[in-house]
Amino acid sequence: MKRKQKRAVRDFKERSLITHYNSKSPISEQYRTIRSNIHFSSIDEEYRTLMVTSSGPGEGKSTTTANLAVVMAQQGKRVLLIDADLRKPTAHYTFRVSNAKGLTNVLTKQTTLLETVTQTEVERLHILPSGPVPPNPAELLGSRMMQEMTKEALNDFDLIIFDTPPVLAVTDAQILANTCDGVVLVVGSGVTENEAAQKSKELLVSAKAKLLGVVLNRKKMSDKNYYYYYGN
Repeated sequence: MKRKQKRAVRDFKERSLITHYNSKSPISEQYRTIRSNIHFSSIDEEYRTLMVTSSGPGEGKSTTTANLAVVMAQQGKRVLLIDADLRKPTAHYTFRVSNAKGLTNVLTKQTTLLETVTQTEVERLHILPSGPVPPNPAELLGSRMMQEMTKEALNDFDLIIFDTPPVLAVTDAQILANTCDGVVLVVGSGVTENEAAQKSKELLVSAKAKLLGVVLNRKKMSDKNYYYYYGN
C-alpha cells in the first residue's frame, strides 16, 4: 500500500510539473512558448509581477501557474510563486511543501516573508504557500500589507507570479489584477463557455488589468496519431 501511495505521489508530481520532470515533452514546449510570448509583450518594460487566473474552476489555472513559474526559473530568473488563492489553495500539494504557514501569516504579521518562503526542488524557484484559509480573503489581498509585501519581495526576486481564484467565482482576482504588470487568463477547451470567457475578460479590463493573453488549456491535438494535452 505504501509503495502504491508513493508511486501515486510521484505520478502526480510528474504530471503537475511536467516542465521539470519532462522538459523535452511537447507540453513543456508549449509552456516555453507562453514564456516567450510574455517576453515579447514586454519589450518596452520588464514584467516583474504576473497574475494567472481563470474563468471558473477546473480549467487548469494552477497547473499552468506552476509550470510557467518553472520555465521562468529555468531561464535563469529568481522566481517567487505566491499562492494567492486563499479559498482553495493547491500550490503546496503541487510542490509538496508545508502549508502550515504562508501568505496569510505574512499579511497578518505573524511571520516575515523570508521566514515563510520555501525553496522548491526547482533551482531558483521559491514558493509562498497560502497558509491557513482566512475568513476575509478579499480584504487581505486588497490590504496595504499586501502591497508592502510585494514590494519587499521584489527586492529579492526577479519575478513574482500570483495564482489567484477564478474571476467569475469571487472578486479576489480583480482586486490583484491592476496591481500586477500583466495578467494571463486560462480557459479550458470544452470546459469554459464562450460567454464565461468573454465576461472574465470584461471584468479584468474593467479592473484596469493589463491582459497579456489567454492560454487555451486541455486542447486535444493530433500529430502522427499521438495526442497530448496542454497542462494535463
